[in-house]
Amino acid sequence: MEEGGSRGRDSLEGGIGLNQRKEAIISIGHKPIVERIAVATGRLRISSESKNAIQNGLVQKGDVLEASTVAAIQAAKETPRSIPHCHPIPLESCTVEWDWDGDDLICKVTVSAHWKTGVEMEALCAVSTGLLCALDMVKSIEKDDTGQYPNTEIHGIRVIQKQKGNGQV
Repeated sequence: MEEGGSRGRDSLEGGIGLNQRKEAIISIGHKPIVERIAVATGRLRISSESKNAIQNGLVQKGDVLEASTVAAIQAAKETPRSIPHCHPIPLESCTVEWDWDGDDLICKVTVSAHWKTGVEMEALCAVSTGLLCALDMVKSIEKDDTGQYPNTEIHGIRVIQKQKGNGQV
């Protein structure tokens, strides 16, 4: 291979050459600062045994909802570290709510900021990480005899509300 040549990505179908310039972070300098709010939700399907352990403080690793709330908040704040095209946004609030629907643990996160771009990715990142933390804490209960998780599932992660300024967008 020639010196300075790229290898691999430019040969992939639909890939880009590493030497091609791409706008990695979209310019938002021209946009006005307005209030932005996003609400996301997701679910973790677990066994009745795991649900009981969470509700009764019997999980060996500790308080699942407390730890998962902290994980969700931290994820919202650190979203640009995980998703490279996201702008760093000065978040003003992040609320994390937990609920149950049968054996589904539901996480709902609301994020807000006054900024030039939306906060949907922060809300989605927070929900995903909160649910992953909860799963990590109960995975020893969730395993079957072969060490698999046949009935455990994170699902339904989506933005349920987005607001820009005084109205919905």
